[in-house]
Amino acid sequence: MRKSQSTVRATGPDAVRITAPVPAGAAPLLTPEALGFLAELTDRFRPRIDSLLAARTARQVEFDGGELPGFRLDTAAIRAGDWRVAPIPDDLHERRVEITGPVDRKMIINALNSGANVFMADFEDSLAPTWENIVGGQRNLHDAVRRTIDFRSDDGRDYRLNENTAVLMVRPRGWHLPEKHASLAGRPVPGALFDFGLYLFHNARELVARGTGPYFYLPKLESMEEATLWADVFELSEKRLGLAHGTIKATVLIETCPAAFEMDEMLHALRDYIVGLNCGRWDYIFSFIKKFRADPRRVFPDRAQVTMTRHFLHSYSRLLIRTCHRRGAFAMGGMAAQIPIKNDPAASEAALAQVRADKEREAGDGHDGTWVAHPGLVPVARQIFDRLMPGPNQLDRPYGDIEITADDLLAVPDGTITAAGVDNNASVAVQYLAAWFAGNGCVPINHLMEDAATAEIARAQLWQWVHHGAHSEGGAPVSAKRVGTAVANAARRLTAADRLPSDAVERAAELVILLVGDDEFVDFLTLPAYDQLP
Repeated sequence: MRKSQSTVRATGPDAVRITAPVPAGAAPLLTPEALGFLAELTDRFRPRIDSLLAARTARQVEFDGGELPGFRLDTAAIRAGDWRVAPIPDDLHERRVEITGPVDRKMIINALNSGANVFMADFEDSLAPTWENIVGGQRNLHDAVRRTIDFRSDDGRDYRLNENTAVLMVRPRGWHLPEKHASLAGRPVPGALFDFGLYLFHNARELVARGTGPYFYLPKLESMEEATLWADVFELSEKRLGLAHGTIKATVLIETCPAAFEMDEMLHALRDYIVGLNCGRWDYIFSFIKKFRADPRRVFPDRAQVTMTRHFLHSYSRLLIRTCHRRGAFAMGGMAAQIPIKNDPAASEAALAQVRADKEREAGDGHDGTWVAHPGLVPVARQIFDRLMPGPNQLDRPYGDIEITADDLLAVPDGTITAAGVDNNASVAVQYLAAWFAGNGCVPINHLMEDAATAEIARAQLWQWVHHGAHSEGGAPVSAKRVGTAVANAARRLTAADRLPSDAVERAAELVILLVGDDEFVDFLTLPAYDQLP
């Protein structure tokens, strides 16, 4: 987007202030009224966000001391109670295939036209949160809601919405991420409130008028209290915008280890608003490594060996299905990150076979739908769910007496650490971060669509292996020197390929080395990386 020369300022001492030039076309979204709404949300809820982030830090200290998560004693009555979530809107009753991707204009059109039931437009893990990407994404969604969105590519191809499109959902950033270009009282507005508030303010009534609604995916929650915060944000927002109670609907991603022990509690906290839970598998693996980073007994094997058939992951998936169906909510399966391989039929068929096996497991276990990262996988996933789930969902399927214990959820997968695994982690982390610094948060690497979650796994594994003195097959230590060599080689190959700016590659390699070598584990690589984004 071309930048205008002016900046937007809301009036008054308690106004949200925009501290960056506003890209052309985005100024109508950053009105004094919209910024006033963001100011009220921030003033009301930022203290609670601060408190909950502090609680995360305090709990991590307990995990570092050897404590393990478990099912809460103080919420046993919620888990034992006979209650269900509020009725689900008609246009969300069938979610058998969902596609996700960033809020890029072309991506939005292709995803809505993909044949999927739902498109999750993402301000979080698949988006590099440059200011242009954030406010440009809001403009793109504004146009998509009104069906005026179009796009012309450099080769002259025109993109427009089909008559029938996927249902739109939006994922704001997590509680931990700020929006540094918007401030209130000298502090950044929480990214979650910026993304949610601006989208809701401009689109809620339009969505309702069109027979749908403001639907959201909520990332990286760790506790019932964090879910309660979102419920309170929703309630206040509905009152301020004149929306009927329960108009806002949300699906929560269960992508942190502590959240797996509080699924009933999260559903209960959001019971007027929630429609389901989702197995956010990649972030879940990252969270497991992060939460138990101090324990040498919980070192993971190569990422490629940590599939959903491993006991701790399959247990969490089955518990999610049982919990959701007991409460009348949807249980969504996880992401298939594979990308169709056009020039290698054998490799493409092998990748598709992995996707089919994964989706057959999900549908067979009782999931109500699944995620894919590429439009080419929509027919594959749909075919499997059509065969194994003839109805619109599986809410009426008996969930049985599934007994999942804390030991099941905490079982460490066995396996090996290989030299190829070390090199792959270094390569993924450097490639992803370099692309992220260049403004792209959704990156095809080795025929997989990588996002921040998979980059987090890569650097977390390297940190874990180095700091616990792990050895790869053959006995070679995974040392800081060994990782440094792998990172340097990855950076050298990227520079030679000349597909990314050399300064982005250099900064990415430096940050990976810094994160892996730091005695303290940095909770999210996107926090120090965000400081380097425009």
